[in-house]
Amino acid sequence: MIALELKISSGNLNYHFKKREDILEALYFEMVEAFDARVKQLGDKQITLETVKEDILLSLNRMVEYRFFWTDLYNLLRLNKKIKSHFQNVYHNRLKGYEYLFDVLIEKNLMRDFEFSKESQFLIERMISYSNTWLYNSFIYNKSINEDYIELQSTNLLVMLYPYLTNRGKHQYQKLLPNYFE
Repeated sequence: MIALELKISSGNLNYHFKKREDILEALYFEMVEAFDARVKQLGDKQITLETVKEDILLSLNRMVEYRFFWTDLYNLLRLNKKIKSHFQNVYHNRLKGYEYLFDVLIEKNLMRDFEFSKESQFLIERMISYSNTWLYNSFIYNKSINEDYIELQSTNLLVMLYPYLTNRGKHQYQKLLPNYFE
């Protein structure tokens, strides 16, 4: 499957990588490099609901490119300690990233303050869990992974913010996705 995804022969793949573990690590860290490059650019952007939506869409498309990893996440993390260790560190960075995003949205009066101490943590956990599993779920239910479907999934993730938005934030959200409010 990996050779097929990479569009090379399995013999050529085995020539370059002696063990399956080496292949997985190389592909995983290639994926990480692509995600890291995108994350580094986030600080250069003005954060709006529109840029959040664009970033989600870019992330989901990147996940589709590396679907072999995301559709077998549990087994890959269970079998490879190096990948698991790195993935757990990335999880902590994702937590901080969402906290930063929420702080900026609150500062811009697009998102309300959280009402209790764990509320933001619960939202972050839901968003990360959804991000980690939407693609796997798509394969379970035999969904066609196309542009429209990826767009819908990006909206499903973004809508998790909606109950936490201020009136100003909800107005911007409705302008961003008017078809959902007809």
